[in-house]
Amino acid sequence: MAKSLNGKRIAILATNGVEQSELTAPRKALEQAGAKTDLIAPEQSQIQGMNHREKGDTFRVDIPLSQAKPHDYDALLLPGGVANPDELRTYPEAVQFVRWFFDHHKPVAAICHGPWMLVEADVVRDRTLTSWPSLKTDIRNAGGRWVDRKVVHEGMLTTSRKPDDIPDFNSAMVESFGAEGALEYEARYSAGD
Repeated sequence: MAKSLNGKRIAILATNGVEQSELTAPRKALEQAGAKTDLIAPEQSQIQGMNHREKGDTFRVDIPLSQAKPHDYDALLLPGGVANPDELRTYPEAVQFVRWFFDHHKPVAAICHGPWMLVEADVVRDRTLTSWPSLKTDIRNAGGRWVDRKVVHEGMLTTSRKPDDIPDFNSAMVESFGAEGALEYEARYSAGD
């Protein structure tokens, strides 16, 4: 398989309570495609992963949020887990970090509860996306169109519902983060599709 993301740098924004499989499996897919990934978090050293309601592994933070610069990255991954995005959205700098990618038309992928960060960053209006079902009302109240599908692409945004969807999510994310995919999705979004 060609390394479609060679030379790409991908930011992964997460904090304590991140759903472990939604962090590790997408990160592995990105790195296998040739990307360099950085785990960015408000914490300085490590964050706690979760396997649903049970504690999982801890993960080393590559760059503290206070030192991260969004312009250093080609794309952004937002893993889920109930506590993770709920905590992250209380940090204005995390919300601004997410918003920057939309303001600069850079690809973003969010899974499960990750789209809560999109709601908080006020970037779901008039977009179609999916998420864990409990976010449906939040997304609709923020002006988005929620659908129940494994993966949804719209413009530079890729979203997915849950850990069971990770294989499809990973394929779609890698495609949308790739150079040709990014140009194709940007053109589609700019055309209003």
